[in-house]
Amino acid sequence: MKIDNAAIQHLFLEARTANGFLDQPVSEALLKEIYDIAKMGATSMNTQPTRYVFLTNEAAKQRILPALSPGNVGKTQSAPVCVIVATDNQFYEHMPVVFPNNPGAKALFEGNAALAQGTATRNGTLGGAYFMIAARALGLDCGPMSGVDLAKVNAEFFPDGRCTANFLINLGYGDESKLFPRNPRLSFEQACTVY
Repeated sequence: MKIDNAAIQHLFLEARTANGFLDQPVSEALLKEIYDIAKMGATSMNTQPTRYVFLTNEAAKQRILPALSPGNVGKTQSAPVCVIVATDNQFYEHMPVVFPNNPGAKALFEGNAALAQGTATRNGTLGGAYFMIAARALGLDCGPMSGVDLAKVNAEFFPDGRCTANFLINLGYGDESKLFPRNPRLSFEQACTVY
C-alpha cells in the first residue's frame, strides 16, 4: 500500500484547531458529503451511534450560546456551522439493519444498559473524530470544543433524552490570523507502552 504523505501532512501534521473563521458559507451538500465519508469509519459491531445537529444560521446558533464557556462564544459566532456531535442512546434499534449478520445484536444491547451506554459513548466519540477527518479532507477547518455545559445543550436540543450531546465542532474555513501556536505533544515514550 502506497502511503500518501501529502494527505498525512494535510490531515494531521499541518491541520490546526480553528479559533476563528472566514465569512465563507458551508453548503448543506458539503455537510452531506462529509457525513457520507465519516459514516464509513469503523465502529464496534457497526453500531454507528453518532448523530449530528448542524447549526447553520444565527437563530440556531443563538440557542447554543448560553451553554458555551465565554472563550468559545466568539469562535462559535464566527463559524459558518456549529456541529453538535451527539450520541443516540437507543442506537441499537438500528442493529437489524446495520449488523444483519447477528440477529441477536439488538437484544444484546437492549437488555444490558451498561453495555449499551459504554458502546454508545466510545463509538459516538469515534464518529465525531471521523467527521473531523472527513471535513479536513474536504478542505474545511475544525474547532472541536468541550468548553460547554452539555446539560444545557441536552435540555435545549434533546429534551426527550433519546440523544445526548458529546462535544461541539465549529466548522468552516479557518482564519489563519486567529490560530494559536501549536502546543507540544507527548512523546511515544510518554504515551505508549509496548509489551
